[in-house]
Amino acid sequence: MESNDVEEEEFGFSRNYFLAKELCGSGKKSARKLSEIGVVDEQELRDAYTKIESKHEKEIGDLVSSYRKSYSEWAFVLRCGFGLLMYGFGSKKALIEDFASTALTDYSVIVINGYLQSVNLKQVAVTLAELLWDQLKMHRKSTSESQPKSQQPFHTRSMDDLISFLDGPHLEDDECFVCVLVNNIDGPGLRDSETQQYLSRLAACSHIRMVASIDHVNAPLLWDKKMVHTQFNWYWYHVPTYAPYKVEGTFFPLILAHSGSAQSVKTASIVLQSLTPNAQSVFKVLAEHQIAHSEEEGMPFNNLYTICRERFLVSSQITLNAHLTEFKDHELVKTRRNADGEDCLYVPLTSEALQKLVQEITQ
Repeated sequence: MESNDVEEEEFGFSRNYFLAKELCGSGKKSARKLSEIGVVDEQELRDAYTKIESKHEKEIGDLVSSYRKSYSEWAFVLRCGFGLLMYGFGSKKALIEDFASTALTDYSVIVINGYLQSVNLKQVAVTLAELLWDQLKMHRKSTSESQPKSQQPFHTRSMDDLISFLDGPHLEDDECFVCVLVNNIDGPGLRDSETQQYLSRLAACSHIRMVASIDHVNAPLLWDKKMVHTQFNWYWYHVPTYAPYKVEGTFFPLILAHSGSAQSVKTASIVLQSLTPNAQSVFKVLAEHQIAHSEEEGMPFNNLYTICRERFLVSSQITLNAHLTEFKDHELVKTRRNADGEDCLYVPLTSEALQKLVQEITQ
């Protein structure tokens, strides 16, 4: 009897389930659309966010200050050949950059911002090679050793050649290395498999030391066992800061918000501030031309090169191309053809927004 009761109960449940599905299917569908939702302007939403009162500032400040006691230990771990991986809730950008400016002053340091939408890893490798080359020349000059032979320009080399140079047995002294700080190594600009493979190969080079931060809960899934233990050789540190992701969040569109021109100017300004003064000046030349000739399709490459050469901003077309590649990677500059079929460079901003951007980078 009990088994029959169970079967009847299961049958009744199944019948009710399908009856409910039929009733739902026969009802009228809503005519409302997602596009009809009234969304606020992104800048307005961000302005409201900045007005939110910060809490526990003293406690957060004391917590971050307590980490400074570990700087000497972190530097020692780096010298031993490990990579530092910082994890924990809160932005760690200010923390690892403060560590670099305090404890790594004897070494060359470059910063990679993984929270950007795209990162030119080839340019990073070229910069690392140039810094190491300068260190080698300085070291041999101070020890009266013979100067290294002239090298093929690094920007003309392949990625594999650059990694071979960074991993070469140039000196017996292991203290000669370049530090790489990676903010958000799990960020959108570095998240693909190929980029992570190149980063791990760079980290494994004998003259490279890497300090990185992660924020995504699934970030370790980016790496296999070899990358973690052999190439990156991570030494994990739990350093929650509880600091807001103000800079990192600037590059992510907010949910249910229209992106405004003011936000584009702010984002472009932050990117430009991270570039060299010469790169900023080159961008300013292009922007000023676009403001003065708003009716044109853009500025031809040869015209830009001539003006930049006259102002001693670049020494060759190769240097200018390097700047333009960086601009295009960050979507600051795009190309289109004019009526004569000539490729022209332009900044994808309105004249008003472009004027505001020029004022910001001039200050």
